[in-house]
Amino acid sequence: QLLFLATGASFALVKVTTYATIGLLSRDGRDHQFRMNLLEGVFMLGVLSAYWLFGYFIGARASDDPGWMDVYYLLGTVTLASGVLIALLPFPEPHGAAGAAGGEMPEAAGFLAMLRLALRPAVAVFVLTVFLYVLIEQGVGTWLPTFNREVLALDPRLSVEMTSIFAACLALGRLGAGVLLRRLAWYPVLVAALVAMAALIMIALPLARALPHDGGLQILGLPAAAFLLPMVGLFMAPIYPAINSALLSAYPPRLHAPMTGLIVVFSALGGTTGSLITGFVFAHLGGIHAFFGILVPIALMVAALRLLRASLARQEALEETTDDGRTGANRT
Repeated sequence: QLLFLATGASFALVKVTTYATIGLLSRDGRDHQFRMNLLEGVFMLGVLSAYWLFGYFIGARASDDPGWMDVYYLLGTVTLASGVLIALLPFPEPHGAAGAAGGEMPEAAGFLAMLRLALRPAVAVFVLTVFLYVLIEQGVGTWLPTFNREVLALDPRLSVEMTSIFAACLALGRLGAGVLLRRLAWYPVLVAALVAMAALIMIALPLARALPHDGGLQILGLPAAAFLLPMVGLFMAPIYPAINSALLSAYPPRLHAPMTGLIVVFSALGGTTGSLITGFVFAHLGGIHAFFGILVPIALMVAALRLLRASLARQEALEETTDDGRTGANRT
């Protein structure tokens, strides 16, 4: 438990600093969207590798054999190598850091700044949207191996490895969305993605049924649902980086660190809630009903995205008015 606590806290710190750095490197909102999707796509390639890595170490071991945990020695080595690489990379200095330090924006750093930001209407709608998205992603990603095992009756190793399709779709979708969102507005793309997710779930779940076999099925002999359900990740992929980028690019870089803190906090809350709710429904009503239940937060997300678009439009209009006022005062 201490290992997972340290890992989660470290991941949060790395995510905050990484997202803040993207704001320093990006030229405009479209460039920010591209870099965010590229980052999240590469991240999902790492998640994809982890499924196969864990599947390899699990292998054909008995369920009570703890030998698979040797995988953590390998992960620890990779983490140390990443730390050395980060230590050697030059990072740009934040623009306007001196002005913020000099008192222009005293709330631009620290925990209280993060809480103040959450009171802004656009940010409040945003954290709700992040919460719902991560609830969906973790509900699917966490319980998909169990769905493969208990509903589709796959063997444990294949259940984990088939979940890698979900991670692969997330990676491909985010890498592709980075190019798409350079040309198209984020709102219609994300609404279309949510509709496609709901359609795919409604097609895949009726096809899912337990198969009476001894766990000896090969990839080509699996039911269609084993391939269709993880493909939800392809349409889910652009949502998270796109909404993060839409908010971050609407505010100056000095606010990106506390905003990323909000993203991390509400991502964690949404992920935990999604896993718990899906697991509860899975235990009491079965896997089919648990995954059908994901349609509810999908519908809520459509409404949340509409509110987010309207809130960001008002925020941009307010920023333009403020800038015009400052320009006029300077001229005077």
